[in-house]
Amino acid sequence: MDSKLIQKYNIPGPRYTSYPTVPFWDKEGIALADWKKTVVKSFQESNTQEGISLYIHLPFCESLCTFCACHKKITKRHEVEQPYIETVLKEWDLYCDLLNERPKIREIHLGGGTPTFFSSENLTKLIEGIFKRADKFKEFDFSYEGHPNHTSKEQLQVLFDLGANRNSFGIQDYDPVVQKAIHRIQSFEQVQKVHNQSKEIGYQSISHDLIFGLPFQTEESIRDTIKKTVALKPDRIAYYSYAHVPWIKGVGQRGFDENDLPKDKEKRYLYELGKQLFFDNGYVEIGMDHFALPTDTLYKAMESKKLHRNFMGYTAGKTQLMIGLGMSSISDSWYAFAQNEKTIEAYTERVNQGNLPVFRGHLLTNTDLIIRKHILNLMCNLETSWEVGLDTHTRAEIINRLDEMIADNLVEVVGNQIKVKEEGRMFVRNICMAFDLRLVENKPDTRVFSMTI
Repeated sequence: MDSKLIQKYNIPGPRYTSYPTVPFWDKEGIALADWKKTVVKSFQESNTQEGISLYIHLPFCESLCTFCACHKKITKRHEVEQPYIETVLKEWDLYCDLLNERPKIREIHLGGGTPTFFSSENLTKLIEGIFKRADKFKEFDFSYEGHPNHTSKEQLQVLFDLGANRNSFGIQDYDPVVQKAIHRIQSFEQVQKVHNQSKEIGYQSISHDLIFGLPFQTEESIRDTIKKTVALKPDRIAYYSYAHVPWIKGVGQRGFDENDLPKDKEKRYLYELGKQLFFDNGYVEIGMDHFALPTDTLYKAMESKKLHRNFMGYTAGKTQLMIGLGMSSISDSWYAFAQNEKTIEAYTERVNQGNLPVFRGHLLTNTDLIIRKHILNLMCNLETSWEVGLDTHTRAEIINRLDEMIADNLVEVVGNQIKVKEEGRMFVRNICMAFDLRLVENKPDTRVFSMTI
């Protein structure tokens, strides 16, 4: 590691689960009629050939994890489950009525919050309700996130019987000091229990989510966490950089402050250490922040250049249309983005009125679509080509912004090809920022993004 490069490039920047990124969506938003047109257009173009994706946001958690920046609702009242599921299914009906043809679902992901907050009965009601008006695509992938302390063997079995073939457990760190600071206390024994139960039931892929850069983390605690993790041999490991964004309303990042966080080179060392430990145990680096065994579909997608990235993170296949259901979910029709109302009350009211609960969105311009392809190529394949068309002037401006990174041996431009070098993998967000015309043209006055490294 070069500490000077880390200090130089460790700046606020997007994670590029979309382009344009949410802070740079048009301030005027998107007319609901325009959003519906793009959904229908995308559906007609892609449903038969590749199917659609569904992201369903299940926002409830019994306690607040103070590292979390997601939209969630903290409650121990489980009577909230049924009305929420009913509202989500009403929203799905609105989309099915709009599409006027049975969707073929290629991918479902239940995100949170804590999807396993919900009872087996209500999870069954949700998934069976979805398939009353849809069919499974010939290639079908169903995954969900689980909290190890709130996932029972019954839930694992019921979701598997409903078609789930992958699950992901939020581990973060096993060190008791770190767990106390982030209010996420769970034992290795409990994680081991739900992991092994998943294997016994027959899940094809099990993922563990870890975070580096958390308060009070040390080399010793990371080594111990990764040692325990690789002992269970999950098929995938997500090793995320902690995004410290306390200025965002509702994230609940408290119980520690910036003085308790690993800084710059210290934080990056935790990543490089983790990466080497994963390599030593047979894992391969996938895109940014992800590792997989060579037997996993994510690795195979990378090898065949079919890796895709969207609001669900990296996926092993692409669908043109991704519909987000539930409070705060973001949908992607490829031509436009739309985000649902961010509170349960507003979301429920809009759906009960018979309206899609969109409160903001963005209609992509032709230039947006071109830049989007470049950034997707870089994030998924670590390379792109000028054949994804841009005018000569715009290309020259991008090359100019890449000049320092070329000089620092992070990226190379040869003919039409722009390739991220091995030394540049950790700086891929910075490289994408050189292509981000909306970021360049509208630099935010206040801090919006987490640090890139």
